[in-house]
Amino acid sequence: MTLTGLHLFLTYQCNYECDHCFVWGSPSQRGTMTLHQLREIYDQAGELGSIEWIYLEGGEPFLYYPILVWAAREAARLGFRVGIVSNNYWATGVDDAVEWLRPLVNVVQDLSISTDLFHDDEVMGRQQRNAMAAAQRLGIPIEAMVCELPTGNSTTRARGARAPVEGGPIGFRGRAAVKLAAEARKHPWRGFDECPHEKLDSPSRVHLDPLGHLHLCQGLTMGNLFERPLTEIVRTYAPREHPIVGPLLAGGPAALVQEHGLAHEEQYADACHLCYEARVMLRERFPEWLAPGQVYGDLAHLR
Repeated sequence: MTLTGLHLFLTYQCNYECDHCFVWGSPSQRGTMTLHQLREIYDQAGELGSIEWIYLEGGEPFLYYPILVWAAREAARLGFRVGIVSNNYWATGVDDAVEWLRPLVNVVQDLSISTDLFHDDEVMGRQQRNAMAAAQRLGIPIEAMVCELPTGNSTTRARGARAPVEGGPIGFRGRAAVKLAAEARKHPWRGFDECPHEKLDSPSRVHLDPLGHLHLCQGLTMGNLFERPLTEIVRTYAPREHPIVGPLLAGGPAALVQEHGLAHEEQYADACHLCYEARVMLRERFPEWLAPGQVYGDLAHLR
């Protein structure tokens, strides 16, 4: 296992509350990294020796702008390549967006912006166009991240969109499993016999949240960096022995529900949908590996 990317959830908080959000981002979310935590994370990333990229994500990382700028500059100073993922709420005009981005010139190698019908009434809205123009003016590499709306979903009809729009399909996990899956086209559960998105046996990148959880997929963890060193977590990672990862590697979400004897529906929107629903049922049994609470919409009992 060689980790080359560490994607930091700088905060779970977001000014939006999108129906497709994997981590239930919203203004009421809790959990934001501190400078002390960031220093510790960078120290541990350096000790591991294989990390090449640091990504700063959320939630919405620009909500904590001074910390974001410090984190990006410090990562670059330490020799990491730096990426940022944002919903670009701050790009109210091109000139304004230039000022937001100017401190990140020669620091950020990849600025990814969310631009789709979950965020705006257009696939490429005004703020997204402003952010693109500002980044191009400053020479910051930028790309758009577009999610399709589920065909036949009420959100698609309400906004008059043609489905699918450009980009990749959403995964029905997090808020999407609750808000969007009901109207999506369903498929037999037995057909979801592999994880189609993550290399769970040997991941090249993981996400790290403000509570220290290292996510193989949002809400599926391999350990806590604030409780055990990153080098130790990576060295001792045994995917086949992991109570959630093991069954997923053996036969996908279908094997996960069979291995743990879970009640289930006959059809689901996609593999993520079945996997997420299974993990929700297993959280009390495996709290160490299925955390924290806010990734499962449990804001009252954060773990």
